[in-house]
Amino acid sequence: MKQDNKHMKYRIKALLLASSLIITTITSVQAKEELLDRVAAIVNSGVVLESEVNDLLVNIKQQAKKNNQSLPSDKALRIQVMDKLINDSLLSQMGQRMGIQISDAQLDQTLNNMAKEDKLTLAQFRQQVISEGTSYEKYRENVRTELVSGEVSRNSVRRRIFVSPQEVANLLKVMKEQSTNNVEYHLGHILIEFPADASQEELAAAKTRATKVVELLNDGSDFAKIAITSSGDANALKGGDLGWKNVNEMPTLFSELINDKPKDTIVGPIRTGLGYSIVKILDIRGRKVVEVEEVKARHILITPSIILSDEKAQSLLQGFLNQIEAGEATFEELAKEHSEGPTSVRGGDLGWADPKKYDPAFTEALASMEKGGYHKPFRSSFGWHIIKLEDRRMVDATSQLNENRAYQILFNRKYGMESTRWLKETRDEAYIEIFEQDSK
Repeated sequence: MKQDNKHMKYRIKALLLASSLIITTITSVQAKEELLDRVAAIVNSGVVLESEVNDLLVNIKQQAKKNNQSLPSDKALRIQVMDKLINDSLLSQMGQRMGIQISDAQLDQTLNNMAKEDKLTLAQFRQQVISEGTSYEKYRENVRTELVSGEVSRNSVRRRIFVSPQEVANLLKVMKEQSTNNVEYHLGHILIEFPADASQEELAAAKTRATKVVELLNDGSDFAKIAITSSGDANALKGGDLGWKNVNEMPTLFSELINDKPKDTIVGPIRTGLGYSIVKILDIRGRKVVEVEEVKARHILITPSIILSDEKAQSLLQGFLNQIEAGEATFEELAKEHSEGPTSVRGGDLGWADPKKYDPAFTEALASMEKGGYHKPFRSSFGWHIIKLEDRRMVDATSQLNENRAYQILFNRKYGMESTRWLKETRDEAYIEIFEQDSK
């Protein structure tokens, strides 16, 4: 404990003890002092009250009894309880300085989630808390304290943790090695042959044919049909079907290019001793594949101002839709001429994106749209919009998900240790005085 300012220490102590909830009740017969509560500890500018210590001790004992769990001695338990309440006081004071507030709405949402986890309604959850001998309002405020403490810890510890790209790459490699044996790829193979003693001209011609095949496949041509007509591989008549293979069963050249790639990936041309190989992943099994929807959309944004009311902005956009439907203008032309923001030069093109990344009102509007359709004018936090939905697609997000998971694993590993270190430093820098419990 740090005691840098001795005079400040005694001034705080005297001030707090002087107001430590001793009330004097005077009757016509006698003056009587009645102790309502006492200070159990001073923590910087705050206090831990004996009633808080007792409440937490009772709560822990009730939970232990309910779960048939043994507890240490009362003395040892009190030390742990005091530590917890001192930490809570420190973090609560830091939360106030940082401006962290948990609104009643956030608190109610948390309590709702806690009730759902116990498969209870909020009313049933409240009744359960009361039946265990705890005031629901006090329980509610304890949850608020925990939320503030958690937010302070996360904000303070997060900035002390660094996870390098190399650490993520190393863990990803280990994760892939552990899961590789369970993953099988259904492969298609096309071989564009060249002679064993091929000249430079023959090699170049084979490379040109192979490149053309890749272009056709990327444009949507049927793989099996091209394999039957063009491939020099023994499986050509089976549409180039190599069957299901684990990465360890493939030629190393193939496995390095195919491992962890999504379904329908085309790799090649790959030069081998026989010619140029083109490989397509026809299907995958044994690997958890996570797909997310992406949308390709355009929008026109009009921002209301002092001289342009909401009603005028909405009317203006409706007029644009009328022009588009009448064939008098295209969406792209109107976006370039009238839309605000960086997308106007691209005709309002937002590109391919996860719709959840947009403003909630924009996301909701996209969810109701059909491919090729237009959305009537609507308001978001940025202003008024109309949208043209050009396309939807499902994309494999497994690789990114695994990378995020690896980062989170490393972050969590470091967080536990760094959190303990940070809390110890915070306590070392604080003024803390614990008062001995009255002996009975």
